[in-house]
Amino acid sequence: MFEQNQEVFNLLFEAISEGVVVVDIKQNIVIANTSAEEMFGYDKNELNGEHLNVLIPNNYHSGHGHHFKGFMKDREKRRMGLGRDVNGLKKNGTIFPIEAGLNPFEVAGKFYVMAIVIDITERKNYTENLEQIVKERTKQLEEALNKEKELNELKTKFLSLVSHEFKTPLSGILTSAILLEKYKLTEHQERRDKHIKTITDKVQYLNNILSDFLSLEKLETGKVNYSFKTFNLSKIVNEVVYNANMLLKEGQKINYPENIEGVSMQFDEKIMELALSNLVHNAIKYSPENSIIDIVIEQDKTTTIFKVKDEGIGIPKNEQKNIFNRYFRAENATLTQGTGIGLNIVKNHIENLGGTIDFESEENKGSIFTITLPNSPIK
Repeated sequence: MFEQNQEVFNLLFEAISEGVVVVDIKQNIVIANTSAEEMFGYDKNELNGEHLNVLIPNNYHSGHGHHFKGFMKDREKRRMGLGRDVNGLKKNGTIFPIEAGLNPFEVAGKFYVMAIVIDITERKNYTENLEQIVKERTKQLEEALNKEKELNELKTKFLSLVSHEFKTPLSGILTSAILLEKYKLTEHQERRDKHIKTITDKVQYLNNILSDFLSLEKLETGKVNYSFKTFNLSKIVNEVVYNANMLLKEGQKINYPENIEGVSMQFDEKIMELALSNLVHNAIKYSPENSIIDIVIEQDKTTTIFKVKDEGIGIPKNEQKNIFNRYFRAENATLTQGTGIGLNIVKNHIENLGGTIDFESEENKGSIFTITLPNSPIK
């Protein structure tokens, strides 16, 4: 076959950097160049006379035979495996991706096929890495878009909240201020006191909302500076209960925790008061008249536990998963004033200091909120 111009042929055959494998119509390898031998891990001339299947993974043998027969029938140049993965098999059993172009030709009345083979391992790795990078980047963009969408939703909720929560008390303040002008006589003092109290309460409510927003901003920007010291629990509880007593509805009662005199802990005192106040105020706000609010405190050598139990409206089961989300308010609480950020703020502070906050609740039966704190918090 290659007797004429043998030197020229050998020179050209070996000069090609791609692997070249020539097979006859029975798929026996007639000759392979050095590049092909090195690519598949064979020694010089070791492939000559071998069946082409030695270069093809076992699971492709039957399919390849069918494609080869079809190719020999058509005898047209084609790119092997177009639109599908094609793999080669090294002598050591390694399977690797290849690209092969098939070229039929005839010499002395005999038909042969020349396969030009390229190892595309690096190209495929690059493509796969690129695809992975694209996937990761796409995921990052999707997360960024979702975050922006969530932020826009939060802004909408915030504006709606501000509009409602500020407008209502401001209207009450304006009304009471106008009515105060009408009560100028001494015998009108009781009515004046009533409207003065309304103004005072609503201003205090607005002040609390602004404090919550400022706390939220500090948490968002990481500007919170915690201050730790040892203090008696009775000091905090007394302050919380004293302020809460002014908010009690008709017949409501707060049960003071037992056996806490002389009990102390090391923590941020202001944060502890903020957290306990939030839970007690919520218990009062969402509980009916003539109900009981229990404050229970337990402590061992490492942990202090605060529990606030009420007999209020409770939290619907299907909404409990969202109770600590910012601006969230359960459906059965929408008629009661509130911003929906108090519990979110408390949770962030408590978790920042190594504690946890959890709850149990049943609609129309009440809730128990539990704060668990290390006696010496993580600083």
